[in-house]
Amino acid sequence: MKTTLVQAEQVDRKWLLIDAAGKPVGRLAAKIAHLLRGKNKVTFSPSIDGGDFVLVINAAKVKLTGNKETQKTYEHFTGFPSGLKTFVASEVRRNNPARMIEQAVTGMMPKNHQTRVQLKRLKVYAGAEHPHVAQQPQPLDI
Repeated sequence: MKTTLVQAEQVDRKWLLIDAAGKPVGRLAAKIAHLLRGKNKVTFSPSIDGGDFVLVINAAKVKLTGNKETQKTYEHFTGFPSGLKTFVASEVRRNNPARMIEQAVTGMMPKNHQTRVQLKRLKVYAGAEHPHVAQQPQPLDI
């Protein structure tokens, strides 16, 4: 038997469309991280970037379980002394709903250079409209 590795130039990337309305953030982020890394393909190799493009729509309608809407906090450090900014999940949903999914997916990816490249293929939109109609994304049910 012979093991063959797919080269980076030979990777077949698909555009996948995920509707986040009513889905829990953590479970959704785990599935998205799985798709971005390419672990759903038989040609998966940890050293080869073989993931797909993932479009997430309706990020503003994502579900938070329990009391997370009022208790979960998101932090941002500006880099200056005493520059730690803390936001509640309801405030993040109102101002930048895509950030909730982006941070959850980032936390579930490995911490390396390849991850930064893979996260560029994640496109998150608060509403149902997206500008990637020409790529003909395939709807994916989660």
